[in-house]
Amino acid sequence: YIGGTHARTLPVPMMNVVNGGQHADNNVDIQEFMIMPLGAASFSKALQMGSEIFHNLKGVLRSKGLATSVGDEGGFAPDLQSNAEALDIILQAVEQAGYKAGEDVALALDPASSEYYREGHYQFEGKALDADAMVEYFVQLVDRYPIISIEDGMAEDDWDGWKKLTDRLG
Repeated sequence: YIGGTHARTLPVPMMNVVNGGQHADNNVDIQEFMIMPLGAASFSKALQMGSEIFHNLKGVLRSKGLATSVGDEGGFAPDLQSNAEALDIILQAVEQAGYKAGEDVALALDPASSEYYREGHYQFEGKALDADAMVEYFVQLVDRYPIISIEDGMAEDDWDGWKKLTDRLG
């Protein structure tokens, strides 16, 4: 899924800022939470924005008494109450860095859903979800947060789930 109305002529990097899943020893299911500095006029400005947000994210995590160790891919890897809490914390860091979520910075996810797909269900946030429930979860996230990209939203072999996700999000 790549959505939103963010037409650009410059490439926009995805910067991994929070890790979960197989990339971290924490309780977060989604493997990668990324920021996309859409408001950057150049790659160097995008890199600067990403660095500023990353350092503010470390401060947000510290202020909440959360770990600032990093996962396998370089994003912070704290234990959190939910995957949505990761998004809330990232948005707080975006704001503290002086940027506007949805305008200057968008979010991207790589859930790596195959990693938590077992016997036709997604073992996600302590529940067994069927494809319909997993799709609905992602739809609610996209409605609530400025998410414009979801990589590997459904398991590799869940073709019906992929169709449902594509039908709902494009």
